[in-house]
Amino acid sequence: MRTRWFDAHLDLACLAALGRDMAGPLDPAKGPWPPASVTLGSLRAGGVTRLLATIFTEAGGTDVGVSYAAGDAAGAHAAGVWQLETYQSWQRAGLIAIEGVGGRMVGVPEGDAKGERGARPMGGAALRCSLLMECADPIREPGELAWWVERGVRAIGLAWGRGSRYAPGNGEDPATDPGLLPSGRELVREMDRLRVVHDASHLSDRALADLLAATSRPVVATHSNCRSIIAGEPLLEEAVPETLRAHPDGARIALQRHLTDEAIIEIARRGGVIGLNLYSAFLIPGAVRSRRATIDEAVAHVDHICKLVGHTRAVGLGSDMDGGFSAATLPEGIDTPSDLPKLLEALHALGWSDEDLERFAWKNWSDFWARS
Repeated sequence: MRTRWFDAHLDLACLAALGRDMAGPLDPAKGPWPPASVTLGSLRAGGVTRLLATIFTEAGGTDVGVSYAAGDAAGAHAAGVWQLETYQSWQRAGLIAIEGVGGRMVGVPEGDAKGERGARPMGGAALRCSLLMECADPIREPGELAWWVERGVRAIGLAWGRGSRYAPGNGEDPATDPGLLPSGRELVREMDRLRVVHDASHLSDRALADLLAATSRPVVATHSNCRSIIAGEPLLEEAVPETLRAHPDGARIALQRHLTDEAIIEIARRGGVIGLNLYSAFLIPGAVRSRRATIDEAVAHVDHICKLVGHTRAVGLGSDMDGGFSAATLPEGIDTPSDLPKLLEALHALGWSDEDLERFAWKNWSDFWARS
């Protein structure tokens, strides 16, 4: 089945920061996590027409354009701005079109570094991107949020796995998890005021519960899968990240990366959408890391979500392709975006109609952003 795609999670500026020429050919694409699957060209070739492109930052790392010292608001801001300017430069080159809150097309505001008023008219090959901040640390204080929204940030995950100055992430020990921090509650209120969407993907269980209690607005999970499937088999040592293997509760902490059935139902109740993450260890029961997932194992998460909520409107694609892992850890048979139709073939074999397949491929995400 030929269709377009809306991918709700791609770390494009991060890949550029780490050395990949995103405007160049896929083969040979340099940079992190070979073999590569994502460049701007490979997305277009695979029929991806809309996406959420991340501003991803990581406390405690060493990579320029991505990392900063934990607690360093200025350093986080600088890393976030570097990635924002990368997207702005692609927009000026006509490679992408940035779509902000309310669906308005965002130019490059006057006064930005390397900026100019407006943007070059976009050709048909331009990818329509909204910006997703994956970890809110680049926002130095909640009152700064409007500056980011003006430049195209449309969704925010308050924390990445290691947490942020606003909320604990999925790597937090439940025994010491403080939940949503006071600064996070203030940012939630400002996000709601400015109609910025909450991404639950990397929050700890307690932080997610606090977020759901603090806002009545829709919440999405741009690149998350089903905990009940992953936990259906005991987690082997290989399934637990090395940083958690010595922890007596390491397996439980690792499982926080995946959504509980209760969280899935609540996200759907609010009209949110959940994006299927294609990292094999997030698909295979037991979180096995020693092999690639099968396509059937991937679509089992999609099918489970739909059965839980009773419809097909709450699920889409959030591939996270090359988001810290290579094409060699995508499901077997999916090496580039051009292989995504294999997911539709597997869903069709489960009895999905053409309309439902279109919903998964692009329409659920498109409809969500049209009303958000």
